[in-house]
Amino acid sequence: MYRPSAAVEDRVTALLDKMSLEEKIGQLTLYTTDWGSTGPTIREGYKNDIRSGACGNLFNSHTVSFVRELQRIAVEETRLKIPLLFGFDVIHGYKTIFPIPLGESASWDLEAIERSARVAATEATAAGLNWTFAPMVDVCRDPRWGRVMEGAGEDTYLGCRIAEARTRGFQGKKLGDTDAMLACVKHFAAYGAPIAGRDYNSVDMSERYFREYYLPPYEAAIRAGAATVMTSFNDYDGVPATGNKYLLTDILRKEWGFKGFVVTDYTSINEMVNHGVVADEKAAGELAMNAGVDMDMQGAVYQRFMLQSYKDGKIAMPLINDAVRRVLRLKIELGLFEDPYKYCDETREKNSLLSAEHRAAARDVSRKSIVLLKNEGGILPLKKTQKIALIGPLADNKSELIGNWNGAGNANDCVSVLEGLRAKAPAEITTEAGSDFMAEKSDGLANALALAEKADVVVAMVGETAMMSGEACARGEIGLPAAQEALVMALIKTGKPVVVVLMNGRPLAFPAIAESAGAIVESWWLGTEAGNAIADVLFGDYNPSGKLPMSFPRSVGQVPVFYNEKSTGRPFDPNSKWTSKYIDMPNSPQWPFGFGLSYTTFSISEPKPEKTTFKKGEPLKVSVTVSNTGARDGEEVVQLYVHDLVGSVTRPVKELKGFQKVMLKAGESRTLQFTLTEKDLSFYRRDMSFGTEPGDFEIMAGGNSADLKKVRVTMTE
Repeated sequence: MYRPSAAVEDRVTALLDKMSLEEKIGQLTLYTTDWGSTGPTIREGYKNDIRSGACGNLFNSHTVSFVRELQRIAVEETRLKIPLLFGFDVIHGYKTIFPIPLGESASWDLEAIERSARVAATEATAAGLNWTFAPMVDVCRDPRWGRVMEGAGEDTYLGCRIAEARTRGFQGKKLGDTDAMLACVKHFAAYGAPIAGRDYNSVDMSERYFREYYLPPYEAAIRAGAATVMTSFNDYDGVPATGNKYLLTDILRKEWGFKGFVVTDYTSINEMVNHGVVADEKAAGELAMNAGVDMDMQGAVYQRFMLQSYKDGKIAMPLINDAVRRVLRLKIELGLFEDPYKYCDETREKNSLLSAEHRAAARDVSRKSIVLLKNEGGILPLKKTQKIALIGPLADNKSELIGNWNGAGNANDCVSVLEGLRAKAPAEITTEAGSDFMAEKSDGLANALALAEKADVVVAMVGETAMMSGEACARGEIGLPAAQEALVMALIKTGKPVVVVLMNGRPLAFPAIAESAGAIVESWWLGTEAGNAIADVLFGDYNPSGKLPMSFPRSVGQVPVFYNEKSTGRPFDPNSKWTSKYIDMPNSPQWPFGFGLSYTTFSISEPKPEKTTFKKGEPLKVSVTVSNTGARDGEEVVQLYVHDLVGSVTRPVKELKGFQKVMLKAGESRTLQFTLTEKDLSFYRRDMSFGTEPGDFEIMAGGNSADLKKVRVTMTE
């Protein structure tokens, strides 16, 4: 019927010609299966919808046996035998769980990040899936927002490069491969900028700010080939994203040329009634379809109302056909019509999930993601002969290690921190929780202090539970829970060296601990190999190389705090009262964007442009020399920033425009080459055209955004 040898568009047209309107609407409908302790289940009514052609796509359906049966219904018990898409939130791994995306972003290692997504896709497709709701590319500068854990942090440039890497990783070399799955860039758009950091809240920003900082990572993912896009829950310029034609048609399709399909987030069509822009769900569906939404996730608005909307003349048939065409095209490109069961290989499922190769990859990415924030007196690395007191609610915990949005991960498959440390120094470690996550524990503190007194060094494992960051997990206070903070401060008061290891899904503010602890390590939620990766770093078998993808504030009162702030009329001057500052704390964060220490030291030279005057439109090559000046081999991330000194509109004091992660042996030096393109120096000018303006620029290089050497260059006409 579908002539596999025919051109894709011819096959789509031939199939469209055979479809009833009800069957077309079914291809625009996405339903969830249910969760259960023994695996996914599905309501009988949804099975009947598949049989009738009223539902053409499912999510949360995984495992080969479950997917195969539902696919069988679609291709053997329906009139047109159109296969189903099976989607799932494969955010940072399927069964082998990698660090949360914010943690992976701290690696600044694009190859490792792409490999993480590649492993996730390999496992997910082995379990029957062909569509992931990732990558999330929402720029976020507010750590109160719980979903900051899913993204790449505060910076647009870094976010773009990571969006590209994760898209490539999920989709592989070509969509027809059995280990490739559709990527879904989300949440379009500006979901990471909710007012007050509260999930689902409104967004309010100028179009210039929107286009400069928040839009580019979505475009980068689209240019990298992302097959699908998910709308966001928020509004933009007063119109909910799910009904926003400016976003979904004018920008996404007309400006960027996006050819894939757009899916809503969970029931976001229905929620436009709550937004107050439509009176009922029928009108919400009409607004969404006319704006550019192809597929309705779980709300059943299209299924219940689209037929009548068509009869009422509110939705035109060409619009419906275009939406269906986009869905069918991707099903064909995946190869589902040739082999609907191509993702249903039990042998592959058995051999792929949690394989030794995948666990090794997870361990590698996990240790690359760890950031050393403080190391006074060389407390770290630990000696394997030391007596170590491992204290804290995360010391011997597995349930929190895989974090939020953990796919099909099982905490029992994780390596705990205690297990990881004991594998390297089994006879020298004692442990005590000391407190619960949120409350003091009877006798816990006393027992913890007793162990600390007998130890050479204390490792305090503290942080958030997996449900303290993620969707619907906004926090008004972003410090450690009071019980854990009290535990750490009591341990510090013993006078023993204390290493604080954090596990969390967002930047935290803990000024007293930051001031008092001897060493501080940010480990995020690292996933399956967390314990081994942390042990590798603490004992120095891996030299930490992570850099913060997001500034860590001193207090929630600084939020939002980020490195690329605008120039103001009264920049901070310590000698003047009437400048932009706080009266009770510094303007600067506790640790800036791009910051991260090593067990060795590095020296980074002043950047050297090939010329100090260059013409508008021509690229500018810049070299930077980095030297390992310490006694250990290690990796450094050399970061290149630009400051446009005079523009027709206010410009940031610095912007990341390049980075390279390089391994250097002790005493080794290397000169790195960067190229600044016209796009790197462009911005939205006063008339909202995008381009450059001749004038002076500062080019800066260093190991973090606050410690830079600079040189001035001039662009001429």
